[in-house]
Amino acid sequence: MSVPSRPRVSVLITPVTLVSAGLSGCSSEQPDAPRVNPSGLAGTADAKLPGSVPPAPKPAGAPGDIRVGGRPVTGSVPSGNAKVPFRRTYTDGELYAHITGYRSMAFGNNQLEAIWREDLDAGKDVVTTVDPVSQRAAFDALRGRTGAAIALDARTGEIAALVSAPTYDPNSFSGYVTSDAIAWKQLNADAGEPLLNRALRDPHNPGAAAHIIVAAAALEKGLLASVDAPTRSPAVYSVPDGSVSFSGDPAHCTDANLREALRYACQNVFARLATDLGAETLAATADSFGFNTEQSNTPVRAFASKWPRQPGNAAQLALTANGLFDTTATPSADGNGDRRDRPRGELVPSPRGHRP
Repeated sequence: MSVPSRPRVSVLITPVTLVSAGLSGCSSEQPDAPRVNPSGLAGTADAKLPGSVPPAPKPAGAPGDIRVGGRPVTGSVPSGNAKVPFRRTYTDGELYAHITGYRSMAFGNNQLEAIWREDLDAGKDVVTTVDPVSQRAAFDALRGRTGAAIALDARTGEIAALVSAPTYDPNSFSGYVTSDAIAWKQLNADAGEPLLNRALRDPHNPGAAAHIIVAAAALEKGLLASVDAPTRSPAVYSVPDGSVSFSGDPAHCTDANLREALRYACQNVFARLATDLGAETLAATADSFGFNTEQSNTPVRAFASKWPRQPGNAAQLALTANGLFDTTATPSADGNGDRRDRPRGELVPSPRGHRP
């Protein structure tokens, strides 16, 4: 039988995904602060970097801010409450909600607002790798839809954009009055789950995105000499026991090379390669890409992406290679693995090793 057509979930799987946020103090007077390539935006808020502005003076005791592209996307105003003297404000709250998280006087905090709470409370700014132009483009592309998008720097794995849709405005419940309680209740009752970070915590079958794992294994194990070598794949490939078959576009997928097979999502090619490589080899390659890593930090905790280590039969192995069966991933499939081509030394680590 042929594998039935099914809805696909667009998932981005990369060797490296996220970086720890850097910190800066309340002023820009930090001559010894680490400097990084501004395209990465993973370091201190240095006014000398393009697009960066000096931290604005804050009222005494006000928390630090979270910065995107060198500019704060959070702020604070007096709350009138002696126990919690400042209420958080958000610029473009819906745009950055699943990056900043929320900081509410009544309902706590999450995401970066929680992970860096100690430093923010000390007046320090958290600097992200997010590019505001990329973030806006991803946000606009998902407007009115349900899903997630992540854009990465392929050289470093730094996140340029992270969007989950639908989203929410953290301004709506950052205080402690009746309107905040109403907004919080509505968000939690919303069937669209706007508070769910789909980019980090909503695993699905990755579908054709899993093909890159199979391609990497085929090249690393010498099964294919290059991405342009033919794969000896019929237009319809049946697994050895004949229980299931996989097809691809005959014009592009018959004996396609890896370059074409990846371009046209040729299920027949990757099912055939999986049979030749075997479950153990594929699982090892998937592990090196960060699958089956239980604690994935971005620095926000992401749910683990799963790759079956021992599929029960040839059909399940071929389905796994096509991102089906028990293969699951989030759009930010973790990249804390040991890929040999992973760039080194380009990321500014968390100065205190904060983890959720």
